[in-house]
Amino acid sequence: MVDMRAFREAVTDWAAGGSGGPASESAGRLRVRTAVLVEGPSDLAAVETLAVRQGRDLAAEGVCVVPMGGAMSVGRYAALLGPPGLDLRLAGLCDEGEQRFYDRALERAGVSRRGFFVCVADLEDELVRALGVDRVEEVVRVEGDLRAWQTFVGQPAQQDRSAPQRMRRFLGTRKGRKIRYGRLLVEALDPDRVPAPLDKLLANL
Repeated sequence: MVDMRAFREAVTDWAAGGSGGPASESAGRLRVRTAVLVEGPSDLAAVETLAVRQGRDLAAEGVCVVPMGGAMSVGRYAALLGPPGLDLRLAGLCDEGEQRFYDRALERAGVSRRGFFVCVADLEDELVRALGVDRVEEVVRVEGDLRAWQTFVGQPAQQDRSAPQRMRRFLGTRKGRKIRYGRLLVEALDPDRVPAPLDKLLANL
């Protein structure tokens, strides 16, 4: 089984100012052909979980999902992994509010935008809307987080928000929660209810 962690870690170190040698060596050894740029580890969890549900092994296909640590890093990662650097095929997800920033960064790196798909707010928002708040709340209950959710929605600051907005914010209130629910919410999806950006991304790889 191909394990992409070495390549992912080498790329993260390179983006932080380290040497590109380990990333290049890992890319060759693991036969990486495509890097999927996502903002963070919750997006990584969602993409890889959907791939498994669809019976795919992305690593064996030479596809590595790379969390960038935030949207503002896309220019750096596109330059390192796209035509100016390792010359891999690039794909990814971005949020609607950051689309112009992505477009400029990808254009500078000579990367096609056709492989990048846009979420309205973010991927958590897409998943909550696809499932519906009641279904997400059931997942929260099964995971033992129902009391925390009920406390959260009772806070005065949440009263003017819609139920989907409250759920989206709740998923980001504790470290590691977004990552865990990135996997769990994808697992809870009906096959015909996969959010369009995520569905199109996987179909494009």
